[in-house]
Amino acid sequence: MDVIRNKVAESDLIQLDLEQLIRLPAIVSLDMASFLEEGLFLKEKEFRSAIQQLDTKAFDQKVVALHCSTDAILPLWSWMLVSIHLQDAATEVQRGTTEEVRERLYHQRIHGLTLETYKDAKVIVKGCSSGVPTSAYMALSQRLRPVVKSLMFGEACSSVPLFKRSRA
Repeated sequence: MDVIRNKVAESDLIQLDLEQLIRLPAIVSLDMASFLEEGLFLKEKEFRSAIQQLDTKAFDQKVVALHCSTDAILPLWSWMLVSIHLQDAATEVQRGTTEEVRERLYHQRIHGLTLETYKDAKVIVKGCSSGVPTSAYMALSQRLRPVVKSLMFGEACSSVPLFKRSRA
């Protein structure tokens, strides 16, 4: 009887799953419009009072995506004031929607990756990840290209070749 072998596991392929490789903290959205009169007008006294009354427990150990869903024109100090108020609870406060902040976090972490593991390797980037922005895959491929021997996308059983270093 023949032994069943897992040829993928025995190969020198590195399977890279962005969702597993980069674990993002929870991201919570905070809309500045909720502190404005009719969602559009900032009255300093009322704004400051609303920020002081904001319960920061919901932001504890989370990244806050601070944005304004209306067309209000907000002074720079208002963004600063809210970020200062959240500073002790949140791990980080960034301006933008949840999606924009998630994208920036992926890019920051991709640019911070140590690439030694991938030097001269055959790398396959797994697809089918939920919540990973397309731009993160693009950034990862650009980051890996200078160091890998080959770069593919998909699964070992059905991958799409993206890059193969020429033998020079």
